[in-house]
Amino acid sequence: MGAASRETRHGCPMTERLGLASPPGLADHLRTFGPMPLPGGRSGGQPGPLVDEVERAGLRGRGGGWFPTHLKLRAVVESSESRGRLSRTRQPLVIANGMEGEPASSKDVVLLTSSPHLVLDGIEAAARTIGATDAFIAVHRGSPAIEVLERAIAERPASGLPITLVTPPARYVASEESALSHWVGDGVAQPVYPDRPFQKGAGGRPTLVQNVETLAHLALIARYGGAWFAEVGAPSAPGTTLVSLGGALGHMGVVEVPTGTPVKDLLGRAGGTTSPVRGFLTGGYGGGWVAADGFMSTPWDPDSVRAAGGVIGASILWAVGAEVCPLEELDRITRWMAGESAGQCGPCIFGLPALADDVHSLASRRSDATRDVRLQRHLTLVTGRGGCKHPDGVARLVATALSAFPDEVAIHGDGRCSAHPGAGTHLPVPPVRVPVIDPSGRDFR
Repeated sequence: MGAASRETRHGCPMTERLGLASPPGLADHLRTFGPMPLPGGRSGGQPGPLVDEVERAGLRGRGGGWFPTHLKLRAVVESSESRGRLSRTRQPLVIANGMEGEPASSKDVVLLTSSPHLVLDGIEAAARTIGATDAFIAVHRGSPAIEVLERAIAERPASGLPITLVTPPARYVASEESALSHWVGDGVAQPVYPDRPFQKGAGGRPTLVQNVETLAHLALIARYGGAWFAEVGAPSAPGTTLVSLGGALGHMGVVEVPTGTPVKDLLGRAGGTTSPVRGFLTGGYGGGWVAADGFMSTPWDPDSVRAAGGVIGASILWAVGAEVCPLEELDRITRWMAGESAGQCGPCIFGLPALADDVHSLASRRSDATRDVRLQRHLTLVTGRGGCKHPDGVARLVATALSAFPDEVAIHGDGRCSAHPGAGTHLPVPPVRVPVIDPSGRDFR
């Protein structure tokens, strides 16, 4: 099929593939995408043949890490085969991650409420590929996707793989893959280390945790093949991707674009900017800030965004208008992120609140001769020392803000601010949890 072609079989478009404009019912899903082929399953210690198509497609996970999906599939099978033949913990399982812990993200809930059956198809295809006997889909407690998913699961043929909907608490770290495995296995949504889920996940079993968008793409690859999938997008991360757009834009929302789409074109899809933009938050609250200069032409793919100093992460792009103070935004986010810790290790219990205090002092334009030295020391003490990557994400968020907005840092040090109080569109930050950490872990059950 030529790259200029707009559609493939059953009307699946080349660059808007995930059915966001389609009704969510099964009949409409089948009219849009056609029946799901039954991919060959795992046999002889090897994953099913779909894994070769996934490798050919170059599919990378859309949940934040952008890790090659075929490697995850194979790792789960290899872990399963390495166990004793009669081991109770040998059979793998699948967890679809629709938790969407990033407050600035809405792509997963849009996908789940628009095209739930494509995600469920992907779960079944992944389960067959790795020989999983159980499958789950996780969305946070209170999610608007719950009702749609309950209806969709009820519509599925009884002969298909049973898929269980689970609703962990809406905590930031509860969406981390080992926390989800912990929840499915033991009912506690806290990260677990050092074992990774593919090694020892839910109930001690090899566990495949994939973002719901990744699984929707996998369902398309099962239908149309890896070569079709890779016809659009950046060579290093082919296909399309959902992007949550917000900030100083004509309108906020979710768009589907080929990876590698220039940032300026993404902003155009959201009605363009509504004021001069001083910078962007990329990837979410565990992501990074970049200055606006030079970033507009950056292709939206993980390698290009990283080279420009950002983090594609959960595919969030938030434009910070000139009337908004990025350090005040950083202050609100850092305080909230410190409260989202699971309280399991020193860098989260002590390091993140200390870092949040440093940032608050800077954002508040307080005179403090030792603050800069203290802030840098806290960044060093937090980075790379946590049981999970939560403290690393917060440290990166702070460090990139200091690098992206040096002029604002300088005038704050002089007791001034360039922003207009109350003006502009501010990042969504939920209320900070008090107490910051509940040692009993009640919030994670």
